[in-house]
Amino acid sequence: MSTSKFSFRPLSFALPAAILATLAGCAAQPVPQPPTQIGVASFNMAWAGSQQDFDRHAAVCQAVSWCDTRPRRERGQASASEEAVRAAKQCAADTERLAGGPAQLAMMPPCSAYQGRGASAPLASSDYAAKLAGLQATINNLIATQQVRVIAFQEVRSAEVIKQLLGRHAGRFSVCDAPHEGFQTVAFAWDRSLGQEPGRCSVETGLAVSDNPADPEARKVRPGLALELQLPGRRISFLNVHLKSSCANIVPTPIYQARLLDDRAGACQVLNRQVAPLERWLDKVAQRSPEFVLLGDFNRRIDEEAAAAIRPDQVRADGSNPAGVPKQDADGKVATRYLWQELNDGTRSLKQVPLTGVDANCRGFSGLDHIVLSGPLAALQPEGLGSRKTAVVQTPGQRIETSDHCPRSVNLVF
Repeated sequence: MSTSKFSFRPLSFALPAAILATLAGCAAQPVPQPPTQIGVASFNMAWAGSQQDFDRHAAVCQAVSWCDTRPRRERGQASASEEAVRAAKQCAADTERLAGGPAQLAMMPPCSAYQGRGASAPLASSDYAAKLAGLQATINNLIATQQVRVIAFQEVRSAEVIKQLLGRHAGRFSVCDAPHEGFQTVAFAWDRSLGQEPGRCSVETGLAVSDNPADPEARKVRPGLALELQLPGRRISFLNVHLKSSCANIVPTPIYQARLLDDRAGACQVLNRQVAPLERWLDKVAQRSPEFVLLGDFNRRIDEEAAAAIRPDQVRADGSNPAGVPKQDADGKVATRYLWQELNDGTRSLKQVPLTGVDANCRGFSGLDHIVLSGPLAALQPEGLGSRKTAVVQTPGQRIETSDHCPRSVNLVF
């Protein structure tokens, strides 16, 4: 029997040019992608440190009978009494000595920081452990239930504390903070799968103005922190702020006086000197990343300001046009009276995300935490976009509250 060998040659044929062009065009067409939602939240955690931070704090404060280094104003008082100022100065001197010096004292919460609830007896380590457990459970709810993937934190000691509080989510999230000479700073945590490359954090030290520019030893308020993420097809930045407190509202309440930013109160003077650095920061970020989110604890009712019928010539005390960064004097003060109208001045377009939902058990400060979108980012969002405040997790009888702020969140669409 003989074996035959066969050879095969591929057949060649030509497709019509029109068909080839059609196929090439189909291959080049990108596949439509569904809109991406990113949950974003801001959470002031009320003097959140580690368990070791609290134990050191408690040892010093126990020795000074838990006195208050900050002069307390009675309800309705424009300023603290002379007696309250003297008592606070003595407390500060005693606490500083026991803490080991001014630098060590600055890195410790004041002895009154955790005294807000049921503190008739000295606080114990277990009381602070309950606060930390509540913070961890609250953050878990934001991530696991609300699909929040970017969180801006205020009043936290360090990135290490954030990593502990992320709990089972710590492996998914990257963290950065703004180094600061005081206990409180700002920080970010973000889902590292969001970006095509690692997130980029940068500190805005210009916001860390001095409480008293005439005193080189005076403490500085908190810096700002920016997080830049490269998402598919776009770059987006998040700007985290915790501005000076105690100059909050333009509508008087039984507890708080109405104050403009040119008020003579010391807190308003400090907040006033943060205006120009904040505006320069916004403009700098917008040049690189027009789509940005400004969020955090503004310590200012910018919602009240937005609702007020403020004419352009009323925004600044000198009646000048509020467009652009205001001129500063030798101490950094500006003529600005209304923060929101100064920021949203026409040269830059900003939009506040309204608060449309509040959990029934949400307690604490209201109107201070805000989420603001740049004009280009706001234009991408659906009509009726709103934010919500979520109650913190707290057990009955908890002696140190989890926080006096509820986290505020929004789902952004891309």
